[in-house]
Order: sequence, then structure tokens, then C-alpha cells
Amino acid sequence: MPDIQFDRNKMRAVILHVCHACSPDDLGAVKLHKVLYFLDMLSYAHHRQVVTGATYRKRPYGPASDQLLFQLREMERAGAIEINEVDYHGYQKREYRAKATEPEGVLSEMEVDLLDDIIDFVCRDNTAKSISEYSHKLPWQMADMGKEIPYHSALLLIPNEPTPEALDAASEGQREFEKARSDKNAVDMSLLSTFRESLLQSAGQR
Repeated sequence: MPDIQFDRNKMRAVILHVCHACSPDDLGAVKLHKVLYFLDMLSYAHHRQVVTGATYRKRPYGPASDQLLFQLREMERAGAIEINEVDYHGYQKREYRAKATEPEGVLSEMEVDLLDDIIDFVCRDNTAKSISEYSHKLPWQMADMGKEIPYHSALLLIPNEPTPEALDAASEGQREFEKARSDKNAVDMSLLSTFRESLLQSAGQR
């Protein structure tokens, strides 16, 4: 499995991009965690490259990033974002507003395109409840509560039916997973250009 390093500059750029792209009504803590999770995992599934390299763990409401809370606090102290606790239908909800401009050249064009698709799906096409339910897919199911969700399980997020070889390989690790893909043609990978449509189709079948 390739060495994956957390990139705080990219996470900062992703957070600012999301906050600029979404109205505060459409973005809360749950959705922000899910945007990061889908961005990193789906980038890895398609390109064997992560965007932020964050660590994700199984939590009751779906995958959550180890680094996000610290990064948000750091950005709030620096005046890059504003975080407010608001009442949302009787529940407390965090709202995020970008105060700084997005840094140029930190995210590639391909990363921004994927991020925009994921923002549409997570923030505009789903509620916090429905996106939490959608994130309870095989990678989340296979991990113990509180344990790390490995990047090599990302293939199981693609809305196709994986073969037993793909499931076994994802459980055993990256080397076996790569062999299963090359030898068994484990799953027909979606093109990035059709990613959003395939996600929406899958969500409609829930």
C-alpha cells in the first residue's frame, strides 16, 4: 500500500472551497466530514492518489476524519472561517462561513472537478441524515466502531456490484486488491465524468 501522508494545506483548501460553494443552510459538521471522506476515498479508488490523506474512522453517523476538528479550530483562530452554533429544527447545528479566499494552485483541476461533484451530491442532493445513511456502505460496515477505515476499501464505494474476489481483496489489503483487479477484472470502474450520475442513481435505489 502506498505511503499516505496527511496534507493540511490541501484540507484547508478543500474546506474553504466547500464553504464558498455551499450556503450555510446546506453545510454542517456531518456533511463536511462526508465531503472529505468521499473526496479522498473516490480519488483513491480511481487514481490511487488521495487528496488530503486524512485518516477516517467508523463513527455512529458514518466515517469521520481525525484531522478535521483540529483543522477547523486552527482556521477559525486564524480568521479563515467563521463557525456558529445555530438551532436547526430543535437540534444544534454548526454552520461554516468562509472568510478567506481560496488558495490558488493547491488543488488540481481534476481534484476540484471531483470535489464539486461531491459537494452537489452531499450538500445539495442529500440531508445530513440521508448522507449518513448512504455512507454506511461496505467500507464502514467492515470496520469496527472507532477503528480506521482503510483506503484500500475505497473500491467498495463504487455503485457497482463487486465480485467476491474484490471483497476478499479489500479485506486482505492493497497488494491482493491490485492483483484481483488485474487478474480478475473485479469491477467495472466508473468514469469520473459519470461519477455524480452513478451516485445519484445508487442513492435513488436505497
